Order: sequence, then structure tokens, then C-alpha cells
Amino acid sequence: MATKILKRSTSSVLKSRVESLLTGASRRSYASVAVGTDIVSAAPKVSLQKARSWDEGVSSNFSSTSLKDIFKGKKVVIFGLPGAYTGVCSQQHVPSYKENIDKFKAKGIDSVICVAVNDPYVMNAWADKLQAKDVIEFYGDFDGSFHKSLELGKDLSAALLGPRSERWSAYVVDGRVKALNVEGAPSDFNVSGAEVILEQI
Repeated sequence: MATKILKRSTSSVLKSRVESLLTGASRRSYASVAVGTDIVSAAPKVSLQKARSWDEGVSSNFSSTSLKDIFKGKKVVIFGLPGAYTGVCSQQHVPSYKENIDKFKAKGIDSVICVAVNDPYVMNAWADKLQAKDVIEFYGDFDGSFHKSLELGKDLSAALLGPRSERWSAYVVDGRVKALNVEGAPSDFNVSGAEVILEQI
């Protein structure tokens, strides 16, 4: 009898943890990065890995792209999400930017970037699957160092995802953050979509 009670209790705790992480019982709406932050200075020595096939990775000697090359001298809209192939990311987040790409270009945006704590090969396959690679630049943050530097990391181990990131978006001009939106929970999709940040440019 005691064993059955223990099993039921353990199951209840695990279910509560998952729901807390994915449906927003544990929420945050802040990060060390903020409006006015210079992203390049906030994440020194950090680089991102542009989406590519394995063969392209080998031929490029597994090169990465510095944040200076990504942001300096440009108007960039960047959005981060918990992971490739996950529900809200695939069904809502990326499509919102893909469908509004012409509006971003009309506002003078040089690059629309998607970044996630994934390797660049997974990001490449996912971008191809979403048919978004021609309009959105996809980057991997393979070790999470970019998101950790900005305090936008998120532990999603309860959902078997491990260390990932918040769901967020930013408008960045010459490396400096002009607008920043962070969802209350990774499963939320209220403030980080294309429609919101278009109004902030």
C-alpha cells in the first residue's frame, strides 16, 4: 500500500514539474539583456553557428560567426526559441516571421534571424522542413553560451530537452537592443511573434 502511494506521489510531482515548465506556472519576464544593451559586449567571445549540412560544416572547418559580424552596422530582428522541431516553435513562432518577411524588408531590416540551443545541422534540416531557409537566417547556439551570457537560458529537463532557452525576440540596431520581448513561459506565444515586433520597429 505504501509503495502504491509513493508511486502515485512521485508521478504527481513529475507531472506538476512538466506542467510548471511548459504551461507557465513558473514564469519570468526579465533577463540581463535589456533595451539599450550592446549584445556584442554582453556576450564577449561568443559566436553562433550558421545552419548548414554536415558536409558544409566539414568544408568550412566547422567555422562559426561572430556576434560582431551578425549585428554590427545592421538592423536585425532576432528571435530565440526552445528548440527545433518542437510544437509552438514549428507551428507558430517561425511561421509568423516567414509570413511577414516582406514587411520586415519594407522597414529596412537587413536580417531576420532565428536562434536556438541546437547544433547547426539540426537547425539546417529544420529550416529546410519549414521551407524558411531562403527568408530567415538560422543559427545554432550549440552549447547555449549565447543564451547563458544574456541570461536567457532555461532548464527544460522535465520535458527531456535539457538546457535550452526562453522564447524571446529583439530588434537590434548596430548591436544595440532597441526592443526586447521575453515570454512568461516557453510554451507561451504572446509577445515574441513577428506581429508584435513589427510594431516596435
